Amino acid sequence: MRYKLLLLAIVVVLILPGGCLQKKEITADEEMNVFINALMKKMTPEEKIGQLNLPGSGDVITGQTTNSDIGLRIKAGKVGGLLNIKSVDKIRDVQKVAVEESRLGIPLIFGMDVIHGYQTTFPIPLGLASSFDTDLIEQSARVAAVEASADGICWTFSPMVDIARDPRWGRIAEGAGEDAYLSSRAAEAFVRGYQGDNLAKNNTILACVKHYALYGAAEAGRDYNTTDMSRIRMFNEYLPPYQAAVNAGVGSVMTSFNEVDGIPATGNRWLMTDVLRDQWGFRGFVVTDYTAIIEMITHGMGDLQTVSALALKAGVDMDMIGEGFLTTLERSLKEGKVTQAEIDKACRRILEAKYKLGLFEDPYRYCDPERSRTDIATEEHTRIARETAAQTFVLFKNEDQLLPLEKKGKIALVGPLADSRFNMAGMWSVAVDHDKSVTVLEGFKAAAGDRADICYAKGCNIVDDRDLDLWVSTWGIPTVDTVKTADQLRKEAVAVASKCDVIVAVMGEAAEMSGESSCRSDISLPGSQRQLLEALLKTGKPVVMVLFTGRPLTLTWEQKHIPAILNVWFGGTEAGNAIADVVFGTVNPSGKLPVTFPRNVGQIPIFYNHKNTGRPLGEGEWYQKYRSSYLDVINEPLYPFGFGLSYTRFGYGDLVLDHTQLKGNQILTATIEIINTGTYDGEEVVQLYIRDMVGSITRPVKELKGFQKVFIKAGKTKTVTFKITPDDLKFYNYDLVYDWEPGEFAIMVGGNSRDVESATVFWDK
Repeated sequence: MRYKLLLLAIVVVLILPGGCLQKKEITADEEMNVFINALMKKMTPEEKIGQLNLPGSGDVITGQTTNSDIGLRIKAGKVGGLLNIKSVDKIRDVQKVAVEESRLGIPLIFGMDVIHGYQTTFPIPLGLASSFDTDLIEQSARVAAVEASADGICWTFSPMVDIARDPRWGRIAEGAGEDAYLSSRAAEAFVRGYQGDNLAKNNTILACVKHYALYGAAEAGRDYNTTDMSRIRMFNEYLPPYQAAVNAGVGSVMTSFNEVDGIPATGNRWLMTDVLRDQWGFRGFVVTDYTAIIEMITHGMGDLQTVSALALKAGVDMDMIGEGFLTTLERSLKEGKVTQAEIDKACRRILEAKYKLGLFEDPYRYCDPERSRTDIATEEHTRIARETAAQTFVLFKNEDQLLPLEKKGKIALVGPLADSRFNMAGMWSVAVDHDKSVTVLEGFKAAAGDRADICYAKGCNIVDDRDLDLWVSTWGIPTVDTVKTADQLRKEAVAVASKCDVIVAVMGEAAEMSGESSCRSDISLPGSQRQLLEALLKTGKPVVMVLFTGRPLTLTWEQKHIPAILNVWFGGTEAGNAIADVVFGTVNPSGKLPVTFPRNVGQIPIFYNHKNTGRPLGEGEWYQKYRSSYLDVINEPLYPFGFGLSYTRFGYGDLVLDHTQLKGNQILTATIEIINTGTYDGEEVVQLYIRDMVGSITRPVKELKGFQKVFIKAGKTKTVTFKITPDDLKFYNYDLVYDWEPGEFAIMVGGNSRDVESATVFWDK
């Protein structure tokens, strides 16, 4: 109530100074500044530092918060927000302590890793990117925001937009893949979905773009490892998605664990202030990743007091878990190692976020018990999740049009993921109710009804090593069969499959085999799954592989031997139903790869928009002496960026440009006809690539600059048009100036980064 009266008083004072009517209207920012100025004048230095502290939820028990350790610290003004606490009852209890029992009653902010949905879980972000549909991504984030906010949460640590070109890195699953353009569009969509058009609404939440910066380039694909690259590569290939999120209005930014130019990101002033704030104009607050300030000690940057001061002076505002700010900044202030102005600046940014969320006006706006009953896991959200998942699956192979399957006869459904409820949602599914996840077996039985017999056998374990199984199992629940041996499981599956007309083998990774701290040096199909596939092929029955994965795998053997392969990533709570929709043809797959699949780990890192060398290998060649090639494998990936088949076939006509020469800010129109030559209606992602043929620095062989997802009925043709401007030609040059250079450009349009129609244009300034 005290803050509602203060807000009213501010408006009255500004409108009626000296008792006279003032016609000038103040802006929302001005109103916020007046409010926060007044509040900060009342705050002690200790209370300001307390706002910078983000601990975990600790020992919070509903009804006992006041006397808990965390409750006592909140009363003392030593907490700015809490991490990973959910439920309206718990959050209301904690917020009540902050608002009613602390000296100034400043509300807390509550954050959680809502990465790809809340209780209604959507495909992992790498899967969502495969849709090449930003409206779909935004909708998934909107549903996540509605559900998370209904459970008391007002801040999510998403989106993760780290460019990743090494599939050994487990967290590749959390981002949008290898391309800056696609990742930038996904970043914008996530921010719009979470934050909506008004953060003060009780069904929107504050987004947090992470991990700033370059985290996806960790050496050797190993989590938390060193990153080192030129600034030209940073600005052209890795930084754009973070900047796109900033331009979309993201409210917070999370630091990364890696170093940048030899200084850990969390203490890197060039990164946090010079680039993020001064160059890009970011106005929100910066939070560290989990214990990132403390970890700078291990990096070799000094003791806790030193690294805490380093982080604050770099531009970090909130310390997650580590409590370095809380325990050292007062001493650093007295010793002149930090200034009061620096503490005030960080405190102000936290308070501004709370103001924009409407927490000062109503600290309990996210604690509506009615919403927690009606807005979570609704029928509408379930429908959206199912439809979304089906749009993310990527068809790798479909020999002799094996898919879609008919709903008739006997269908063998085998494999360790066919009836594995805990593995449907994928990594970072912190709020999911796994009991509500739909397995593939359940989806198939529901889809087939009484028209086909679905015969199930597990066939093998995901992995046979029991220690590894515990590391990668959800909640550490063992999945290795302790009753039957691997040989017995395989023989059982072969016996079932031999009596059926077609085999669907559901293979791949466990959910926790990708994500944070889940890096792999061997990214082939795990465990005894290959042996099961070999045994199933020997039955002579047609085999479809449904592949669960959070990263690109090396599938050279599978591509050669398995007639049909459908990559389903991890589809979320409705995975089983969505997979059945695609396998049985209710939905025609349209997903495209946002990341390159290598032939073997020796090709890593591999990505489509690489530079040419001075000695490139000729097109279609395997090996040539004194050329950039391998002795034992071709340079080309197994599946290129942008690749994905359909149950129908799309033919591309000639690419037509309306100009061959342009000048200045003219607009180039590129047109191409796409014909559906197959027998199914379908959607195709038409992709635009551009190559700058001559530059002041070396330029990539092609770069994605646009895409359109178009629906075309069987036998019909659709004309697709791209408008290209000089903005599409810009890049950061040697001096890090963002501009374009005149010259010749190759314009390419196709269904993936490899198979394109091309034309050239000369563009002068």
